[in-house]
Amino acid sequence: MSYRHCNNCHIPRIVIQLFIISDDLFNYGRELYAKYGKLSKITGFHIRGVNVYSPEDAETILSSPRYNEKQIPYIFLEPWLGDGLLISKGEKWHDRRKMLTPAFHFNILKKFTKVFCEETEEFLNLVKEETKKDKTEIMPLIMKSTIRIMCETSMGTSMDEDIHTVLKKYLKAIHVLGECVVYRFSRSWFYTNFTFFLSKVAGIQRRAVKDLHIFTKQIIQERRRYRKQGKIVDINDDDEVYGKKSRMAMLDLLLEQEKLGNIDEDGIREEVDTFMFEGHDTTSMLLTFMIMRIANEQHVQDLIYEEMQRIFGDSRRSPTMEDFSEMKYLECCIKEALRLYPSVPFMSRILNEEVTLSGYKVPEGTQCNIHVFDIHRLEEYYPEPEKFVPERFLAENKSTRHPFAYIPFSAGPRNCIGQRFAMLEIKTMMSGLIRRFHLQPVTKHEDVAFLSDLVLRPKYPIYVRFRERKM
Repeated sequence: MSYRHCNNCHIPRIVIQLFIISDDLFNYGRELYAKYGKLSKITGFHIRGVNVYSPEDAETILSSPRYNEKQIPYIFLEPWLGDGLLISKGEKWHDRRKMLTPAFHFNILKKFTKVFCEETEEFLNLVKEETKKDKTEIMPLIMKSTIRIMCETSMGTSMDEDIHTVLKKYLKAIHVLGECVVYRFSRSWFYTNFTFFLSKVAGIQRRAVKDLHIFTKQIIQERRRYRKQGKIVDINDDDEVYGKKSRMAMLDLLLEQEKLGNIDEDGIREEVDTFMFEGHDTTSMLLTFMIMRIANEQHVQDLIYEEMQRIFGDSRRSPTMEDFSEMKYLECCIKEALRLYPSVPFMSRILNEEVTLSGYKVPEGTQCNIHVFDIHRLEEYYPEPEKFVPERFLAENKSTRHPFAYIPFSAGPRNCIGQRFAMLEIKTMMSGLIRRFHLQPVTKHEDVAFLSDLVLRPKYPIYVRFRERKM
């Protein structure tokens, strides 16, 4: 059946509405699924597309290199991220992906665990101060730690006072830019650059982008100075991480590639912007939701603590890579949190050729919106999907599940390059937190509303109560 005659997945032509209040945009995708099922057609103004809510159709799109070109809303991020790994396509994307993959090698991550542990200790010291309070907003505590981890690992830059000065502007600018992107996304007449750049919001966006670029340029300049002073580890020494020329932390790798003429200064800035955003913002949000949910699930928290006791006993020592591999139940909890609160709740791809989805032929040039948030809640794969059940991710329970029914890091050729980094960081922070503190609920998980933004965010602040465990 052709796209034109896809009647049972047809929705009104002005589905890319003239106007949607941004706060309602998140729920809009849920409403389309409830009304039209696993495939629905979108038409209106500059857009022809389909909404995808099934793992089978998601696999068709994400697993093929023919459909890996990204579209709206990703292209709205170009003033900030340029043509970096998140947005680039074709040969440039392939070359950048190949260039950056060694920066996330196992041995690099192993080297980073020291920083993960040090920053987790700083985070736990902040949490200890919060035990005197009746409730604590989670997100601000988390964001300080995740951005420091990104700077001191992948970027090799210490968070001194000079960088702290621009950090506050950076964090605010991310929030402002997210609002600008959602504002534009919910008003289809702003999809063209010509109309958008005439708006007042474009001016707000330009100022936010300026602050974002100031921060990342300062990080790059700081690392250049450090290298000129000869403080960089010799890439030809016997160190297990730097023993191979290709195995370097990300920013050092980019600066080495610049010497070889494989990337210029703008290209370095694009990738630093991309990874600073993807490496801290998504992780911050996941940790915020996970801490809230674990506080609400006492039996789950008890099981995590029992696992930590089996691994560490009463020792205060830092975890090793071997310890992380033993955190089986905690890993299931992280995966269940990623199922319920995927950092990127939907993703889009443009079709470079005709494809069949759910039995319907969808033409070349169509934008496919894959709704990860809803796929993760399909009852045929996740009975009682709103319940927090880490056991869903035990080997015996996930073996028969469709592989694309769980895609928090996307899947296929354009899956998240930093997913192992993220999992290791989350394990470090969550294991440290549960070992030292008992989490008590303040914000109830059923009361959490979601906000349309660059990543999945809570509409209102999320609070929890921290109480120190007796050691």
